[in-house]
Parts: sequence; structure tokens; C-alpha cells
Amino acid sequence: MLSQVHYLIRSKADGRYLTARPHEETTGYLLLFRENFDALSYLNTHAADVANRFTIESIPGTQLSSLLQRWGFIGVAIVTDPLIPSVEFLQHN
Repeated sequence: MLSQVHYLIRSKADGRYLTARPHEETTGYLLLFRENFDALSYLNTHAADVANRFTIESIPGTQLSSLLQRWGFIGVAIVTDPLIPSVEFLQHN
């Protein structure tokens, strides 16, 4: 995971990242996509009317841990299928 590039969805309005909150946690899990087009497919499928309010960012795996700590995320939610969506949750220690 450290050698990969991940893609995130970020709000243009307030700079917050798109998260998953399966149990109503306050900070939740940072949504990660393996490819840029997966993030775009997710937005176009599930938020087409507001997709222009978001941007796709890339982050190297080496910076992922510091991003999670800085924003206080519990872990990551890797989207394996953006159309369904299918998500794998990984908690950060």
C-alpha cells in the first residue's frame, strides 16, 4: 500500500475529504480509490448532480499515514467497486 498512488475525493467548498462512516463515528474512514477513473465513476454514479463541487486528488502511499493522523481519521475505506459500491475498511493504528 505504501508504494501505490491512491486517489481521494475532496470538496472544493471546504477542502474536506469524502469519508465513510459505517457506525456514525465523527471522523470516519477516508475513502480511497485505486484509480482516478474509479473516483470519477463513483462521483458520476452516486452524486452526479453535485459532482462539479468535488475534485480528485492523488496521494502517494508514503504520505497516507500522516494525512490520516492530521485529519483524525480512524482508517481508510478502499473502494473496490465504485458502481455498487463495494468497500473494504482498514483501521489505522
